[in-house]
Amino acid sequence: MSTWMEILVAIFLLLGSAFSLVGAIGLYRLPDFFMRLHGPTKATTLGVGGMVIASMIYFAGQEQGISLHELLITLFLFITAPVSAHMLAKAAMQQKLSISEQTRGKPWEQ
Repeated sequence: MSTWMEILVAIFLLLGSAFSLVGAIGLYRLPDFFMRLHGPTKATTLGVGGMVIASMIYFAGQEQGISLHELLITLFLFITAPVSAHMLAKAAMQQKLSISEQTRGKPWEQ
């Protein structure tokens, strides 16, 4: 594999790792459920996407070509993450979970 492909793989791995780390820190540090929901659904989705792109580039450089598995993982991830976040938020709204004062929008109090 050429040096520029290795650099590209390293860049995407570092980007993916950084986004995943930001999502994990957000999950840990944010004060209530609704704020914590954004960490894993936004940042870690981009993080895993970056790692999958790095995997696609790596295996394309190994003379194996782009695998259908990586494309399916990416498609599945970008479809299921927003849907599951929406379902979790709707369930939390129905349960009327306690929220922080910093959370904006309180549809169940209207």
